[in-house]
Amino acid sequence: MIKMLVGEKGSGKTKTMLAAVGEAVREDHGAVIFINKGDRHVYDLDYNVRLVNTEEFSCHSFDMVYGLLSGILTSNYDITHIFMDSITKIVGSSDIEELEKFITMADELAARFNITLYMTVSMSQDNLTEGLRKYL
Repeated sequence: MIKMLVGEKGSGKTKTMLAAVGEAVREDHGAVIFINKGDRHVYDLDYNVRLVNTEEFSCHSFDMVYGLLSGILTSNYDITHIFMDSITKIVGSSDIEELEKFITMADELAARFNITLYMTVSMSQDNLTEGLRKYL
């Protein structure tokens, strides 16, 4: 399952996501992964959360991020939640068609591995397609 937090920059998406990370760590007994461009939130996360810095893996496209997600899931079968802060910032693109394609593929992957994938998207909800609105 995918859950998207969408809003303009500075609207509190990351703060909301970090609260959800803390809740997932407290309530679930599986592994929790936080994917971010950079390691800015390293001190905001519980020590049990695995921080993945996408700058270390040169993730510059939606396909590369999908490959990273696949690799993470194959390395640990105990993952229950993956949080991804600002997918458009990670890949450097706000192409709505590519984003929808990625979200659809990532949703299938999340369902196959029975995980919840949260992600923030920095854009106005007015710009979302109908296909993306179902993940809000």
